[in-house]
Amino acid sequence: MSPQWVRLPPVVLAVRGAALALAAAGLGHTLWHGVREPGHALAFGVLITIGELARWGAQPGEREPAPLGAAGALAYALLGSSGGEPTSHGVLQVIAVLVAAQLVACVPHVARGSGPGPDQVARRILTVVFAAVCFQPLYNSGRSESWFGDGPYYAAFLLVLLGLTALCDAVLGALLLQARTLPRSLRAVVGATPVPYGPLLRDELRALRGIGSAVCATGAVMALGVAVAGLWALPVLCVPLLLTQVSFRRFAAVRTTYRQTIASLARSTEIAGYTPHGHARRVAALCTAVGREMGLSGPELTVLEYAALMHDIGQLSLVDPVPAGATATLPAAEQRRIALLGGAVVRQTGVDTEIAVVVEQQADPYREQPLAARIVRAVNAYDDLCGEGLSGPLGALEQLRLGTGRDYQPQVVESLSRVLARGGLTPVPPG
Repeated sequence: MSPQWVRLPPVVLAVRGAALALAAAGLGHTLWHGVREPGHALAFGVLITIGELARWGAQPGEREPAPLGAAGALAYALLGSSGGEPTSHGVLQVIAVLVAAQLVACVPHVARGSGPGPDQVARRILTVVFAAVCFQPLYNSGRSESWFGDGPYYAAFLLVLLGLTALCDAVLGALLLQARTLPRSLRAVVGATPVPYGPLLRDELRALRGIGSAVCATGAVMALGVAVAGLWALPVLCVPLLLTQVSFRRFAAVRTTYRQTIASLARSTEIAGYTPHGHARRVAALCTAVGREMGLSGPELTVLEYAALMHDIGQLSLVDPVPAGATATLPAAEQRRIALLGGAVVRQTGVDTEIAVVVEQQADPYREQPLAARIVRAVNAYDDLCGEGLSGPLGALEQLRLGTGRDYQPQVVESLSRVLARGGLTPVPPG
């Protein structure tokens, strides 16, 4: 394969290049001029290292696997005084301490074949640099003291900076994710478009309400606590975030087990021979992509994915399997009966009621359906029509468009079309 087909997207190269240049500048400046306030540099370096080592046990897809490291880096970037005495470490030393801590923490991770990827490291560096550049010059020049003093206005100033930093991180994360979602095979194709930036940015901003807000709040409290009590405040202020991280990990583990249970239930129709192999997973993956295209939130996407996985479970009530499991070709009354039976089965499993509602309403006219059911119905019909081998992707989409008068919402069909266009108008591979 030609190298131009597998090269990194320009956005990723730009982000990594900027982070590498800043890291080199910070380390070079600090090595040349020496470390200012080495005690503080060591304390925050150790804190960031411990936080980065805490990536062990992180769940796949976890948005912030090292919250303690992120909070410690932000606190050092926003550190103005310690125990009532002003500091003077500056932006470049903040970069040097962060990079050195990450390099130390990467050693055991690399040894066990895990650890943060280059994009995660670059994103962390650029985010912390943004906070340091916004704060350190103002503090070292005395402007922040003259403008805000050292009371509540100063604390509010730090919170505003942290909000801007969180926004910067979300913008950067969405850019990297958008660059990564365009398939490698299409990056050199004229007209190939990535996932829209808006929905990705909304996902990143929504994530700030969870662990992101805890990281920002802890970073601000650490900076303020050290300013008053000195470095002794660090171990005390780390405890709440560590407890939050442990609780979040346990919640994520339960959620993963829950999803695995639903996926196992969904495979029962394949094992029994009612649906083709991989049908439920294909529909779930495509539904999630369409839902993200239409701006659904994280919890809404979760309900959509689970409902898509279990949408065919009502077929277990049939005496004779539907040919190829293609319910889209059945009469409307039969589709409705299978959907209601599926909803009843889902309710008996103890799964969230919202999921059962989507499953049992997937065969209703689209004007009577919730959005998740509209998406499941359209995507399931597309996969069924492609699976028959008669229509092909373009023919299947054309049949969906012909059914937009009653069966399929036009906006859902067009969103599906855009998602498929980014993948070359090919159905998701089996398996």
